Amino acid sequence: MAIEEPKYTVESSTPDYEIRKYPPILVAETLVEGDFDSAGGQAFRVLADYIFGNNKAKTKIAMTAPVSQQSSSEKIAMTAPVSQQKKGSFFLVQFTMPGEYTMKTIPEPVDPRVVLREIPQRRVAVHSYSGTWSEGRYQEKLAFLREALRREGIDGLGEATFARYNSPYQLWFLRRNEIWLQLP
Repeated sequence: MAIEEPKYTVESSTPDYEIRKYPPILVAETLVEGDFDSAGGQAFRVLADYIFGNNKAKTKIAMTAPVSQQSSSEKIAMTAPVSQQKKGSFFLVQFTMPGEYTMKTIPEPVDPRVVLREIPQRRVAVHSYSGTWSEGRYQEKLAFLREALRREGIDGLGEATFARYNSPYQLWFLRRNEIWLQLP
């Protein structure tokens, strides 16, 4: 099944990672509290509800890849005015929106937990791997990427992002996963 993915250019690559440049990307995101392994499932239900038509236009939005997950120590209020407060451990989970939409044309969410946002252009170091979505596997691959970048004198910015490209029904050993670290 062909699923739209964000376009990018590869600036350089090694056997361990690629340096990619992404243009601005529109996402629907939600913030959930929980552990690494359960956060994706909790957020998936909220975001899937939005793209399956629970929006003010009652429009179905095509599923795209990847679904990304990032650790966040800040909880962002989903009401106006937007305020921030430190509170525990949260995960920001994002669905990439189809390229046909802009902030002006994307259907407005009904659920206040769904926030639409445009991520600015960015450069990221990306390590791709197959296998499970477990936190242990993610931490192992993140350490591998950080060490590969350190050997090259490259520092990532902020929290790493875990990008999943397949449905949970895909056999675990055929899944495509990536870890992204933003670069200056």
